[in-house]
Amino acid sequence: MPEPPAWRYQKIIRPMFDIPSPHRILKGARLLTCVGDEVIENGFIEIEKGKIKAIGHSSDLGSTDAEVIDVGGKTVMPGMMNSHAHLAWDGVHDLARQSMDDAVEISAYKSASNMLKSLRAGITLVRDLGMNKSNYFSKQAVEQGIFPGPRLLVCGEAIIQTGGHTYWCCREASGADEMRRAVREQVRGGADLIKIMACHDTLEFTDAELEAVIDETHRNGLPITAHATYNDCIKRVAQFGVDVVEHGGSMDDETIQLLLDKHIPIVTTFAPVVMQANAEIARKYNVPEWKIEERQRAIAKPERYAGLVNAAKAGVPIAFGTDAGSPVVGHEIVAPELKFMVQVGVVTDNYAALRSATIVAARVSKLESKLGTLEVGKEADVIVVDGDPVADLDALNRVQMTFIAGKKMIGVGD
Repeated sequence: MPEPPAWRYQKIIRPMFDIPSPHRILKGARLLTCVGDEVIENGFIEIEKGKIKAIGHSSDLGSTDAEVIDVGGKTVMPGMMNSHAHLAWDGVHDLARQSMDDAVEISAYKSASNMLKSLRAGITLVRDLGMNKSNYFSKQAVEQGIFPGPRLLVCGEAIIQTGGHTYWCCREASGADEMRRAVREQVRGGADLIKIMACHDTLEFTDAELEAVIDETHRNGLPITAHATYNDCIKRVAQFGVDVVEHGGSMDDETIQLLLDKHIPIVTTFAPVVMQANAEIARKYNVPEWKIEERQRAIAKPERYAGLVNAAKAGVPIAFGTDAGSPVVGHEIVAPELKFMVQVGVVTDNYAALRSATIVAARVSKLESKLGTLEVGKEADVIVVDGDPVADLDALNRVQMTFIAGKKMIGVGD
């Protein structure tokens, strides 16, 4: 593995936010384990030393010295993971101007605010795909206990060709050697993965550049993900060996088969289109009428998403992401994305949508052995929801408790 970032050598006497993880039992809830379609009615989950110790029916629970929290009538499920988000963008202001104008201190405040919003929305892991270098410091703040937040997987700066898509918030590079240097800079900063912007209206990177950035990432033991939004780009990055496709788009059968053969998942991000198509909400964010009408046309045409639907039906894993921080997409936006995933057909039903944000997302980040389901021995990343999200995904707007490794991050009775 690469040399760790410099901050990992710092001696921490104790975290500033030292949240306990006592022996607890959540009792009386509907348990959505996200192991297939499993539901345990009137169940309990026991948490000890940050892990799930036991799970079952409340009637099987004997005497205990653990703290017992009655969550009768509510739903307990694994914490959700937003696999495509940008903590330093606020969803309110212009992306380019934020990226170029925000002082580093303001980016830090925005990131802190959005980490709290994520926790309150039941998001226990955020895969931050870049906005300058701010995500490095978000991760340091969480891991050193400086500020409470979800688990973070960060890319540092996304890597692009010089003048490429969103050059105003990325690491520009030209030529194969410079691509390798850009990767090494992110590795030195503490990146968990590398992101590239492989297209906008046209394909980006020469073949030599694309080969170099992917090879250097894998040589350093990290996964690489690619912004890829239409067939030619998706096929190209898959052929060259990326590990994940961001957004996705039109795809022919050959491209879909390539994704299947290479076991490459897609993180879809419908929330910007969905939220900007809602005229009542979008107007509050000064979205122009032409953009609202364009977005409304986009969501009214199911054929626009045929490639993604066909990929999902063929077996390509589809994970939940919202592109949080994009215009009109706050970091608390969860249900609109999941509902549209069901509506458009990239997942089969509400429970499948929930799995896209839990176990499927965990697999995308190679964390399925410890996160993503309610199973004995896994990390106790757990949320309590007022209502039943299998029956109505809008119940996710009423997250009441969020636990990460058994630590109560939000909730009544703090």
